[in-house]
Amino acid sequence: MHGYGPTPQQQTTSRPSSATLAAVRVVFVVVTVLSCGLLGWVAMLRLAIVTRRTRDWVLMAVVVILNMGLFIFIMETPDDPDEMSDAQALLLFAWLVVVLTGVIAYYLYAEIRHYGSPGAPPPYGAHATVPPAPLPYQQHPRHPQQSQHPQPNPYTVPTPPPTPTPAPQRLDQVRAELDELSDYLRKETGEGEGR
Repeated sequence: MHGYGPTPQQQTTSRPSSATLAAVRVVFVVVTVLSCGLLGWVAMLRLAIVTRRTRDWVLMAVVVILNMGLFIFIMETPDDPDEMSDAQALLLFAWLVVVLTGVIAYYLYAEIRHYGSPGAPPPYGAHATVPPAPLPYQQHPRHPQQSQHPQPNPYTVPTPPPTPTPAPQRLDQVRAELDELSDYLRKETGEGEGR
């Protein structure tokens, strides 16, 4: 509990620009692809540092263990491709593809979700607009007020009311013609009743 006064603000980190985020994502995906997934742990390490989630740290450790197992498997297979069995080749290929696609897919998904796309509405329930909680030292009315009028902003410069612009000449002409037509119709209806 902090007592009276404003509550301490949490330090906010600024969001990198969209171009910077895109460039970083491209670099980490390219490093992962060019290393055939063996450096996929680098992308996962960056993700774990950025998000600071336990799940991302655990997944980074899983990727490191899978890569060490893959490296050991590669060292145990014969150097000559003709001596390698089809099962070993298939297992090696499947292992590489699963690690490579898994790391890239999760890295991109988690990082894009962490930073969110600019201009897009937040996911449901992610950022609900909640009015700020009143501070304990503020006075609150004990009974409801009859009507609340918005208070004018004291920092705005008052603008003079707009001066009415003179009606265009065409509008005056139409008005006069309508008056003449009205008089004519009144005269016609008056004569028609007297007959």
